[in-house]
Amino acid sequence: MNRDAADPKESLIELITEEMRRIKEKLAEIKGQIEQTQLIVDREQQRNADIATELRTIQDNIETVPRQDIRQKYDEALDARFRLTTMRGQLEKFQSQREQLEQQQLLLQQILNAVSGVDILSSGEEMPATPGSAKAGVNIVRIVQAQEDEKRRLARLMHDGPAQALTNFILQTEICQRLFDRDPARAAEELAALKQEASSTFQKVRDFIFDLRPMMLDDLGVVPTVRRYVDSFREKNDIDTRLELVGEERRLQTHREVMVFRGIQDLINHARDYGNATEISIRLDMSTDRIKIDVTDNGRGFDAEAIFMGIGGEDVHLDPRTQGLLTLKEKFELVGGLVGVTSSENEGTSVHMELPASDDLY
Repeated sequence: MNRDAADPKESLIELITEEMRRIKEKLAEIKGQIEQTQLIVDREQQRNADIATELRTIQDNIETVPRQDIRQKYDEALDARFRLTTMRGQLEKFQSQREQLEQQQLLLQQILNAVSGVDILSSGEEMPATPGSAKAGVNIVRIVQAQEDEKRRLARLMHDGPAQALTNFILQTEICQRLFDRDPARAAEELAALKQEASSTFQKVRDFIFDLRPMMLDDLGVVPTVRRYVDSFREKNDIDTRLELVGEERRLQTHREVMVFRGIQDLINHARDYGNATEISIRLDMSTDRIKIDVTDNGRGFDAEAIFMGIGGEDVHLDPRTQGLLTLKEKFELVGGLVGVTSSENEGTSVHMELPASDDLY
């Protein structure tokens, strides 16, 4: 009896130990990739610095340098900045993977320590996600990872978008300043191009701010915000996106409105980015004490069972769409909600979300 009871524990310990060995090997591999990528980033940073020096020299002699040479050096500067941005993004990706693996390694070590003293499989039941339990630890780690990934994504967007545009504005403004007296016609051309680029960048910044945190979510509530976001999404992506509202429009607690909006936002972006959907429908039901959201698309599906049953191997669970759905599910469960997914390769994906309308109903 004792022998049989010990076997599941020994098997689990063996599995955890093997996984920790695999993570250790992967960490060693990623460490080498980080070091190699860091060398490339350093080289590209030096190249950008050298080009910046050359551009300053051109600006000091703008009246004698041929326009073609100016444009060639300007294009070279843009190419160098793009390469640097790309390599920085690659470096951040490797660093993020390293951090995730280190967190997994730490969590597995904690689980191994717990298993060594407690037979968590003896009851044959799933462990509840109580504070301090292994399952709760997994939830917290994934949510923290998702938050950090989002911060990195926003930092990259800021660097590649507004920050990049401002750098170009400064360069074009300096060129215009030197051209005003010597070549007014060309200065006017540069100013017209600068105005057009500034207008485009301003619109991108407004869209960026709305995606980051729409002010109308606080002022008007989740329904008007979702309605506007869906309209904007349809216009920008040329995807047939429809919203159906059931029940009377009403306000919810702030954190619940945020969860509803972010859930819809994430799912339609997933349908666009990973499913290549051409049709998306959103149904928001506010008629009962539980808010219900259904998001359905006709894009490329996936094996939902592999995600939520914990099968399918490492590749499945490292997929961004998989990580996003798991994190979404865990966030809703933390406030008494639920997330269910139905998906197949040829019939698209349908995601059902529910959460109580208030804390009193949880």
